[in-house]
Amino acid sequence: MDLLAADKMDPLAPYWPEILIGTICFGIIFFVFYKKLLPSINAALEKRHDEIVGGMERAEQAQDEAQQTLEEYREQLKDARHEAARLRQEAQEQGAVLIAEMRAEGQRQREEIVATGHAQIEADQKQASLALRQDVGKLATELASRIVGESLEDHARQSRVIDRFLDELEVSANDSASDAQSHGSTNAEAR
Repeated sequence: MDLLAADKMDPLAPYWPEILIGTICFGIIFFVFYKKLLPSINAALEKRHDEIVGGMERAEQAQDEAQQTLEEYREQLKDARHEAARLRQEAQEQGAVLIAEMRAEGQRQREEIVATGHAQIEADQKQASLALRQDVGKLATELASRIVGESLEDHARQSRVIDRFLDELEVSANDSASDAQSHGSTNAEAR
């Protein structure tokens, strides 16, 4: 009869003892999972969530700090560039002033050397003129002594004779120079 009863059973209808045993087993397994596994799973998930959220917050903080540091470095770089430009400008100005001072000092030294040279030339000319005058005077005295036949050893007389002789030479030199100029201008007019 069981065969007939099994044939008469609806295949879609649940078998109540199996459902009751399945429900009790499910409840026991669920209770064990709920009390033992679920807290450790929740703790692991919470820990993982905290790590992820904390890591993201730390990453955001690190990124904010990096951005602030970057801005500070950019500001420092900007300040350093301004300072370098200011120092470069200051160095150029100081260099220009130094060059101007060196040029002025060089000009002053050049003028001083030229003035010293002119003074030395004048002194040498005077000394050469005086030496020439003395030499010419001695020669003139000796020549005059020989021509006159009388000794001109007296210094006062000798100085007068020399001065007179040199004055006559200067006058004749000036006359010949003016004659040369007048002949030169006459020749120039004639052409």
